[in-house]
Amino acid sequence: MLHSHLTTLNAVSLVLQAFKDDDVDAAALLDGSGISPADLGRADSRITTRQELLVCANAVARRREVGLELGRRMHVSCYGMLGYALLSSATLGDALRLAMQYPALLGTLFQLRLIDDGERIWFSASNYREAPHLAAFNAEFCLTSLKVICDDLLGQSLPLLASRFVHTAPDYQALYAETFNCPLHFEASDNAFAFERRWLDMPLPLADQITHRAMSERCRRQNLEFTGRQAWLGRIRQLLLDQLDAAPGLEGLAKQMNCSSRTLRRHLQELGSSYQQLLDELRFERAKQLLAEDQLPIYQIAEALGFSETASFRHAFLRWSGVAPSHFRA
Repeated sequence: MLHSHLTTLNAVSLVLQAFKDDDVDAAALLDGSGISPADLGRADSRITTRQELLVCANAVARRREVGLELGRRMHVSCYGMLGYALLSSATLGDALRLAMQYPALLGTLFQLRLIDDGERIWFSASNYREAPHLAAFNAEFCLTSLKVICDDLLGQSLPLLASRFVHTAPDYQALYAETFNCPLHFEASDNAFAFERRWLDMPLPLADQITHRAMSERCRRQNLEFTGRQAWLGRIRQLLLDQLDAAPGLEGLAKQMNCSSRTLRRHLQELGSSYQQLLDELRFERAKQLLAEDQLPIYQIAEALGFSETASFRHAFLRWSGVAPSHFRA
């Protein structure tokens, strides 16, 4: 799957903080993501979810249970204007329903729902379609951060009745108790935690109608800009994907986007990317698909991806994946 969604640098910053005392160099955690330490200092930086997931994969390789820790660090203040809008909501239910309106601002990779089973409310995170090897990490990160949001909004810990997860029980299951002090179930149909229905109507201690109206409006505008930039990036990716055998170059792509090459370069830089980075990403994804099909010889795959020489494709694939195309296919 091609990761065309945009997100903030919050999760990446938390990853670096989590490993600060572990003597792990920041460059090792950012390796392969195209994110530089300088990017972390820009308040308006936007990255793709693919970049974020690459950093997370580097973190999980060093500490498999890190998703739980990162989720506990993801307080409501990490969400900018959306966080203020949630804090100033009238009730917990109002806040959660508002958060679900803006998944792009929340930065979630899941579909969030409130499910009433007749006895209790389940806050559910489902339909994960990103990197399969990070499914457990992202479920832990998502559900833990949602629980932290609820606690922050209420000004007290939200008592849970049960929690469930899609993945199998990990060997560090005991660490779940720090966040989910309730019965745990694994290999479920979704990721979710349950609480008594009455909590949805609980007034929030920082509720303020005027502030809430102002912050909600700013969230609406920010979401329009955010999703607009996502659509713009998606169009660029589709154009490149359709021309992998003869990439148009920065100038050619700019003409197809009806803008100057300078404007295109600037917009891509603002998104933490570049023409070559996007082209490499799309070539890599397509190469993995073609190699997995085990039909085309490698020299034809190289041609389909716009490489004039098979050797150039081999070198590029080795740089992208760490293994040669023939080894990947085997």
